[in-house]
Amino acid sequence: MAKGLVNEQNMMSGQEPLTEAGEELDTVDIGKQLERVKWFLWHGNVGRALDTIEDIEDELDLLPQDGESRKKLLKAVREFHGYIEANQNFIPNYGDRYRHGEKISTAFAESAVNQVVSKRMVKKQQMRWTESGAHNLLQIRTKVLNNQLRETFVRWYPGMQNEQETEIQKKVA
Repeated sequence: MAKGLVNEQNMMSGQEPLTEAGEELDTVDIGKQLERVKWFLWHGNVGRALDTIEDIEDELDLLPQDGESRKKLLKAVREFHGYIEANQNFIPNYGDRYRHGEKISTAFAESAVNQVVSKRMVKKQQMRWTESGAHNLLQIRTKVLNNQLRETFVRWYPGMQNEQETEIQKKVA
């Protein structure tokens, strides 16, 4: 229950407005709502998750404005909202995947990458990567996986275009 509503109920009953104890009630409620967000996201229901995050933001706006922890939590919730909104098309239904025996984690791939990268970054290696070199290698690998490497090279070196690409470019222009 939002603090404003709790305080109104207390004033009508003649009680003093809630202090820190009231803020705990709000924290418990927000915690329950965050658990709902987690459940909605796990089950691929991004729309309901975003609605619930907006409700959390509204509740945080009702809390006293001077609290530092409220400001930090509100900032984190807003960033989370933006992240979910920007990536909603890529959020799978993990519950459905789990029920059908499909993989729901990329930990095995991340672990392999971490092992390779950390091995190459160790100073005792005969050939090792600098941070800049590792960053550049990851950029290239990403372009390869996204089928964008040739497009990037053609932009940098227009002479790389074959006749078909040149004709397509002329038609577009």
